[in-house]
Amino acid sequence: MYIDSHCHLNYPPLKDDLPAVRAAMAQARVDRALLISTTLETFDDVHQLAMAHDNFWCTVGVHPDEEGAHSPTVDELCTLAQRPRVVGIGETGLDYYRLQGRTVADMAWQRERFRTHIRAARSTGLPLIIHTREAAADTLAILREEGEDGSAGSAGGVFHCFTETLDVAREALELGFYISISGIVTFKTAQSLRDVAAWVPMDRLLIETDSPYLAPVPYRGKTNQPAYVAEVGRALAQLRGVTEDVLAAVTSDNCKRLFQRMTP
Repeated sequence: MYIDSHCHLNYPPLKDDLPAVRAAMAQARVDRALLISTTLETFDDVHQLAMAHDNFWCTVGVHPDEEGAHSPTVDELCTLAQRPRVVGIGETGLDYYRLQGRTVADMAWQRERFRTHIRAARSTGLPLIIHTREAAADTLAILREEGEDGSAGSAGGVFHCFTETLDVAREALELGFYISISGIVTFKTAQSLRDVAAWVPMDRLLIETDSPYLAPVPYRGKTNQPAYVAEVGRALAQLRGVTEDVLAAVTSDNCKRLFQRMTP
């Protein structure tokens, strides 16, 4: 059985057809999904979905691209993290892809928001869900500055939808983080990612869809959904020379070990 470790089921069109989404999950042997928060304004919607279904869990956090969203305090994140079925903090991190004429220096607000999430994760003992795009050096530096070095007391977490270099993957692993692979690994242009995915130790590997985005081959261009995480698993199993059952079991065990509140 597979686990989709990162999806957005409160986004259209998925939220409008949840019975079909859940039926497709069951058929594809995807028995759990982690629903990721991107703003506090929509957190209640995400949390309600997790509360309504016994195989959904959720996180609390504000995506770095959500500039206009409310920037939470550590106390706000810690309070919301106490709700049942909340298992992680994020997604959070840095994204310098859309500077729109600004400089990296102008993104200080993003870096401060990231620090807030790290401090909340350390306070709650919940893992971080890290988004980083064209900002890997600053992402890793801030994690280190905030004490996220894999030692006792670190929150740890996962670099989701990984698209960075092997060197970045190595540094993330050294800091105690997991690496999550999305459907991008099936794209023809993604050989460098396949190289990373083949290298990551099996006990630090997760899989995800990032639904409704980034549908894997053979569904590329369509709306992504948690059932398609099986295609990610299939591609990784072939890449690593293991059976699909082994890949599913290992990545599911890794996900449950990282997100310890994700109980049966």
